[in-house]
Amino acid sequence: MKIFKLLLSFVLTIGIFYALNTKFGSIPPIGKFLNPYSGVWQNETDESISGNISIPELKDKVTVHYDAELIPHVFAQNETDLYRAQGYITAKHRLWQMEFQTYAAAGRLSEIIGESALSYDRQERRRGMGYGAEQSLLKMNEDEETKAYIDAYTAGINSYINQLETDKIPVEYKLLDYKPEAWTPKKTALLLMYMTKMLAGGDEDIEYTNALRLFGKERFDLLFPDFFDVTDPIIPKDNDWSYIDIPQTPMPNSEPVLDSIATVIDKPDPNYGSNNWAVSGSKSTTGNPILANDPHLGLNLPSIWFVMQLSTPTHNTFGATLPGALGVISGFNQYISWGETNATRDVIDWYKIEFNEDGTKYKFDGDWKDVTYRIEDIKIKGKENYKDTIRYTHHGPVFYDDNFKSDNAKKGYAMKWIGHIGGNNQKTFLELNKSKNYKDYVKAISSYTAPAQNFVFASTEGDIAIWVQGKLPNKWEGQGKFIMDGSKSENDWQSFIPQEFNAHTKNPKRGFVSSANQTPVDEAYPYFVFNDGYETYRNRVINDFFRSKEQFSVQDFKDLHNNNYNLKASELMPYMLETMDVSNLTEEEKEIYSIAKAWQYNNDMEEIGPSIWKAWWSILYNMVWDEFDVEDTAITTPFTYQTIYLLKTKGDDAFMDILDTPEKETAKDLFLISFRKAVKKLNDWKTENGDLNWTNYKGTYAGHLLQALPAFSRFDIPIGGGKNIVNATSENWGPSWRMIVEMTSPPTALGIYPGGQSGSPGSKYYDNFIDDWAAGKYYSLNFLQSDKVTDVIIGTQTLIPNN
Repeated sequence: MKIFKLLLSFVLTIGIFYALNTKFGSIPPIGKFLNPYSGVWQNETDESISGNISIPELKDKVTVHYDAELIPHVFAQNETDLYRAQGYITAKHRLWQMEFQTYAAAGRLSEIIGESALSYDRQERRRGMGYGAEQSLLKMNEDEETKAYIDAYTAGINSYINQLETDKIPVEYKLLDYKPEAWTPKKTALLLMYMTKMLAGGDEDIEYTNALRLFGKERFDLLFPDFFDVTDPIIPKDNDWSYIDIPQTPMPNSEPVLDSIATVIDKPDPNYGSNNWAVSGSKSTTGNPILANDPHLGLNLPSIWFVMQLSTPTHNTFGATLPGALGVISGFNQYISWGETNATRDVIDWYKIEFNEDGTKYKFDGDWKDVTYRIEDIKIKGKENYKDTIRYTHHGPVFYDDNFKSDNAKKGYAMKWIGHIGGNNQKTFLELNKSKNYKDYVKAISSYTAPAQNFVFASTEGDIAIWVQGKLPNKWEGQGKFIMDGSKSENDWQSFIPQEFNAHTKNPKRGFVSSANQTPVDEAYPYFVFNDGYETYRNRVINDFFRSKEQFSVQDFKDLHNNNYNLKASELMPYMLETMDVSNLTEEEKEIYSIAKAWQYNNDMEEIGPSIWKAWWSILYNMVWDEFDVEDTAITTPFTYQTIYLLKTKGDDAFMDILDTPEKETAKDLFLISFRKAVKKLNDWKTENGDLNWTNYKGTYAGHLLQALPAFSRFDIPIGGGKNIVNATSENWGPSWRMIVEMTSPPTALGIYPGGQSGSPGSKYYDNFIDDWAAGKYYSLNFLQSDKVTDVIIGTQTLIPNN
């Protein structure tokens, strides 16, 4: 690999012998790293996939078959052995990744990276990541079965760690000069918190509060409506909600807190999302229901997913697992298939806290309540520990106070987050793995807490369904949009929406279910739902596709997964091209204009139109919302759909005027000004980088989790798609697992993801799926019905009890 040659050249250049075994700052001891007996060279081998391995406390032997994609097919005689084996096999292929993610979740990166990670660690601890994991672990431990399986999974991981010889430690440990530590059940809880943060860790309360204060309620409501004028919700509009007999929380006489706040907590990428859908047997060319899922997450190496088959005499499951958690997350068994998309509900609220003189109490309903303290002892590599005292209220942790991102000792802002509630989400997936029908599926997801997900379902019995599932607060109208007064109990979450009233549909008349992170319901749903960044383009393309004809095949599903139609551009660019004044365009501008005019709005690899759109739209968008560039004020700009709506229907609105010019611009003026800037930007880029085709301009890459390791990453991946497109592949995020399952008996399935099964950069299985994934290809998932060796198996390991 390139990194090895670069490091060797670096060492030779230094030319100082003692440097080979001395650590300088964040640079590992290079001598140890390059040692031929225990260093990085020992990682450049393919995985061992044959022979016998002795595992403590196994009750019976476990057979692990590997197919040509290095997918393990695990056959155990009981559930406890199965999850012990899953832990061992997952650690064997993904140990560094799964542990690193728990360090990140717990705010422990300073231990392995050094002082540069301290601010990040403080933030994650103030976010309450460790606290939330502890609450979830308490819930998981209340269920004896869940606890037993997590303990077995933990023991399996530790069996691998205990057998791991120094020379075989994953390369990243050697680069960072540290060693794996024992796995614990809390690490599994932290891994699940890591996903909760990624998918339910965003909010705009503070930014909206600043916008409300600056622009007033009438303008705010124009910019940030609860529903757009076009909605195609997850649950069809004709759904009958009359069965709901528990009302929405009544609205108190409450006013938002219009404080000005300069900075906000770091948030997950708002582009994370997903698609899923299923068609009924009547809408399938074969008469069998078909289901698809493609979660859109970061394009990381190692991949976020690890594909496995997990089988016992009582159930047989196949699909994408999450390294560090038990069971299959998105997959199928002999009877059902399931997948998830993010429901993006507002489950974070912020409360202004008023403290007493010494900060030991906070005001609540006219009295003073004691704060509780959580002392976070942060270890820093090569430095003394840093201790951070975090105050907790009944709302949650006080994130902003005079110790962090604020200088006012008398007030702070506390975070109420569903991630702190605690829930046994692990049980949901354990039960889904062995579910046999719709009733089992509903029971499995009924206790699921967070992050709220749209669980799609199909069965061999012929049912299809989708549930918007999570523990969702029953808010009064408008609650959670803005900072609330934490001293009044009327602003607290009063209750949760009963699980049976979460939005759902089974076997709808239209013959299909789908979700793509759009609004879950329309205005008729009797609980408060507001526009929490819902997607407005992918979902309409998907639903229009399934309305376009009577029946669909697996090939149709493949085509839809890889659909590159840019609905967003098609709804604005023709209007811009027709509206703006083109009489004085230069020759360079005319050339780009002609290409844009001819574009058919497909973000295919060789097209130049998508590059023009991206450059033009980004400049135009920022130009429209220059009023939001306010110094020392955290603020967010309006959503894409509403921006386009205003450009087309309110082109002379005051927001269209550019603040820094004496003229009063309209949307028509902005189109031309931004177009000319885009042409210059594109031509400058072309001079420096070459062809303007979409693949080059977009530059999709799969980056290693340690971003400073380009040699462990893949760049310039040849793929189309883009933001707001069904094939949602942008620069470094996109479809992280494409799965299609036809509900034959047993089901037949296809799947692929942008990575490889191995976590070792030296393995041929590290990134071997990427080119086929980019080309829109799939692998047949070899759903073995017994542990009998077949011609798809290339190696077999047997895990045997060591007693």
